[in-house]
Order: sequence, then C-alpha cells, then structure tokens
Amino acid sequence: MMLASGLASTPAGAEELTGTLRKVKETGVITLGFRDASVPFSFLDGNQKPVGYALDICYRIADAVKERLGLSKLDIRLNGVTSATRIPLIANGTIDLECGSTTNNFERRNQVAFTNTDFLTATRFVAKRSAGLHTIDDLRGKTVVSTSGTINLRQIMEANTARKLGLTILPAVDHAEAFLMVQNGRAAAFVMDDVLLASLVAGAKDPGAFEISSEALSKPEPYAIMLRREDAPFKAVVDAATAKLYTSPEGKALYERWFTQPIPPRGINLNLPMDEALQRAFLRPSDSPDPATYSRSGGEHPQGAPRRWARR
Repeated sequence: MMLASGLASTPAGAEELTGTLRKVKETGVITLGFRDASVPFSFLDGNQKPVGYALDICYRIADAVKERLGLSKLDIRLNGVTSATRIPLIANGTIDLECGSTTNNFERRNQVAFTNTDFLTATRFVAKRSAGLHTIDDLRGKTVVSTSGTINLRQIMEANTARKLGLTILPAVDHAEAFLMVQNGRAAAFVMDDVLLASLVAGAKDPGAFEISSEALSKPEPYAIMLRREDAPFKAVVDAATAKLYTSPEGKALYERWFTQPIPPRGINLNLPMDEALQRAFLRPSDSPDPATYSRSGGEHPQGAPRRWARR
C-alpha cells in the first residue's frame, strides 16, 4: 500500500500517462457504473437519482483522480449496469469504476481488478417466515430464484447438484424482481448476499413476514469497487484513495450513514453496525479476495454468524 500511495502522489506531468488515467486526462470525464436496486450500496432514490455507499466511495476516488491529474474540473458521468453487464462494461471501457455490490473473488480477477475491500457478506436465502425455511436442506424440492449473472446463482446450482436437492432454479433480471417472486409465491426463496437480503426485508411493507436463513451457502466474502485489469497506474490511485478513506474517521462515518441511519427513499434503517472483521479490513486495507484475510483464524467471522440474521 505504501507503493500505491507513492505512485498516487507523483505529479501528472512527470511521466507519460497510460490506460484509464490517460483516457480521463484527455476527455476530462470519468464514468461510474451504478446499480438501480443494490441497497444501500448503489440504488435509485425517490427522485431516481443514483445514490449509495459504493457510489460515495467512487466519488472520493474521482476526487483523487482529479487531484492526481491536476485537473481544474472533472466531469463525472453515471452509467447504469446490471449483474450481467457490469464486467463487460468495465472490460470494454464503457465505465471506469463499477460502484455496486460486487464480490471480489479469484474467478472474477481473471477478467477485472478490484480495489480494497469495503464490505464483507455471505450468501444466504430469504423466504416467507410462515414457510419455516431455515437451512439449505429445507429447500429440498422447492422453487428458488437468484439474480442472473451472480456468484449466488452458481452457488445454489452447485448446492443443488451436490446435495441432490431437486430444486427448480429460476434466474431473475435483478434483486427487486427476485424478491417480488418470493412475495407473490412464484419462488419459495431468494438466494443472494445476506446484506442485500436484509435491505430488501427492511424495505418490505411487512418486514416481519420474511426471514433470512440461519445457514449460509458461503463463507463471508469481500465486496470492492471494480476496475480494469492491467492498469497499474490507475489502480495505484484508486487503492491509495480507498485506503486513505477507510483508515480515516470519514470511512467509519460513511459506513454509519448507510448502514446505521435512515436512508432514502423510505427512511429505512438496516441497523448493521460495523463488525470486528470489517473494522480489521478498514484498519489494514487489502484487495485480497481470500476471506481468511479478514478473520483472526481464517474461519468465519462474526458477520457470518447465523445469530446475526435470526431476528430478521
């Protein structure tokens, strides 16, 4: 990280710019990809304006890029993405940063790069409380849904095969559609990152009618802002900017704004204080996709404990 900080402080005119930095310098524009329903990371507020925790992080990165390039003005453009389009749009240069709820894992790093971890989550499912579904085996023979283009969809498919569950697995266009399928009975459960399920439940008309599973389909995994691979100068600026944010009081304040306070458009409060594992991740910023990086012993951390979700 010291190397990243050093690179980020190099004057823009002292070296020939390449990659994203050159593109931004020449155009005066940086393009951020946003999601429309990944509460509280990236979503549309009551005025259809993109807002969220991940977008706020990306705005801090844009400020750092502006300073690094010595620009008097930097135009920030927003471009909507989905689970299926986010990686292609990063790879083909349509967007420069993906500001959503994307898991940093080894498979994706063959296609894209990630900056330092900004959240930790595990895969679970949400179902109607009246259905009494708490574990993966409880889903046997049921119809379940997950969002197209996500790791979660693959995980439930793998569990279905490994455990011979006999599931009917449906893909949904986005998280909102998938949760609606549970609400209207088209699916018994929606498999997704636990924090995103918590946000959907909190925003439901009757939150008490839904319950998040006690059993997880994965160990806690890191979320991070996504950028193009093999663009070391740009990544150095992004890594330095996020490390500076996360290790400062502003990083904790930003987290609390989106996870422990009322958020738009309906003023829901997720009531998710920063746990010990994420506190450690913020103190020692890392772009590692290995969950062991964020735990004391390499096992699951408090955020992955079933009791966290039992009350929901």
